[in-house]
Amino acid sequence: MSRDTARLGLWNAAYVVARRDFHAILFSKAFILFLLGPLFFIAISLVAGTLGAKAADSAAPARLAVALPAAEAARFERAHAYLEDAVRLPPIQTVPSDGTHDSAALLTDASANFGAVLGGSLAAPRLAGTQERLESWRGEVALIIAQARGGREEAIPAITLEPTQTSVATQRSARVATATGAITLLFLLTMLLAGMVLSNLVEEKANKIIEILAAAIPMDAVFLGKLLAMLALSFVGIAVWGSLVLVAVALGGAALPPLPVPAVGWPLFVALFVLYFSMAYLLIGSVFLTIGSMAPTVRDVQTISMPATILQLAVFFLATFAMNAPGSPIELFAAIFPLSSPYAMVARAAQSAVLWPHLAALVWQAAWVALFVRTGATLFRRKVMKSGPARRPVKA
Repeated sequence: MSRDTARLGLWNAAYVVARRDFHAILFSKAFILFLLGPLFFIAISLVAGTLGAKAADSAAPARLAVALPAAEAARFERAHAYLEDAVRLPPIQTVPSDGTHDSAALLTDASANFGAVLGGSLAAPRLAGTQERLESWRGEVALIIAQARGGREEAIPAITLEPTQTSVATQRSARVATATGAITLLFLLTMLLAGMVLSNLVEEKANKIIEILAAAIPMDAVFLGKLLAMLALSFVGIAVWGSLVLVAVALGGAALPPLPVPAVGWPLFVALFVLYFSMAYLLIGSVFLTIGSMAPTVRDVQTISMPATILQLAVFFLATFAMNAPGSPIELFAAIFPLSSPYAMVARAAQSAVLWPHLAALVWQAAWVALFVRTGATLFRRKVMKSGPARRPVKA
C-alpha cells in the first residue's frame, strides 16, 4: 500500500485531530479556569449592581424647601396635594420663613437634603438651586403655583387612552435594538473564545508533535480538526455560561423588560445566530491559527494578540456602522466581506424577514473558511515545515 492511500481522508483525519484536541483541552485545568473566569466577572457585576440598586433605593429623594409666608405656604401645600395624583411632583417640606431666609444655608444643610428652595411669594416667586435642578423642577413648581394662586377646584378630567400595538417607527427601533444586541453578543463571544486558537500550535511545534501529525495526515486536516475542536469547546463554554444566565433569568425574569422580536422570529433567529457564530469563529479562527502557527514562541503569540484584537474590533465597528443603513453599499460590503459577513447577516436577520440571503451568505462564508484553512496549511507547510513541492533542477 502506498503512502498516499494509507493516509486518512480529509474529514476522517480532521475528526481524529478534533477528537484528540477536544478531550485533551476539555479536562485540562486551564480550560476549567477559563470557564470560571467570566463567571467570577458576572458574579462581581451582579453583586455590585445589587448593592448599587439598594443604595439608590435607600437614598432619600431631594425635596423642595417651601420658604413662603405661612398662609401662602399652606395654599401651596394644598395645591401640591391636589396635583400630585396626576403629575409627578417633587416632594416638598415647608420651612419657617420670616421673609429673610437664607437659600444657600438651606441648600448646604446636609441633614435636610434640599434640592431647591422656593422663596418670595406666590405673586413673585423665586426658585433657588443648581441649574440642573432648576431646569428639572421649574415646570412643576410653576404648575403648583398657578393652582395655589386660584386654580379651579375641579376634578382633573380622566383621559381615555387608546394604545396601539405597534407602529413602523416603534417596530424599526425595536429591531435595531435586537440587531445591536446580537452583534455585540456575537462579538464578545468570538473575541473571548477565539483567542484560544492563537497559541494552539506553539506547544506542539516545540514538542515536535506537529511533525508526527504532518507525516500521518494532511496538514489541511490538522488545521481543520483543530478549528473544529476549538469550536466544540466554545459551545461547551457557551452552554455553561448560558445555563447560568437562564437560571438568573428564571429567578428574576419578571423584572426584565420584554425582548424585541426579530424580523425572522425568535426560533429561526436563534438558529441563525448559532450558525453565524460558528462561521465567525471558523473564519477568524482560521486566520488566528495561521498567524499563531507562524509564531515560534508563546511570547510571540502574546505580541500578535494585540493586532488580532484590533482586527476583531475593526470588523465589529464595520458591521455596527453598516447595520444602521440596510441595503446601502456599506451594508452590502459588510455582508460580502468574509470576516464581517456573519455580523452583518445576523443584524439583517433581526431587521428583515427575507431568508434567501442567509443561505447564500452561509455558503459564501463556508467557502472562505475552506480557502483560509487551505491557505494557512500551505503557508505552515512551506514556511515552517519547509516541505513545499520540490523545485525542478535548473538545466545548465
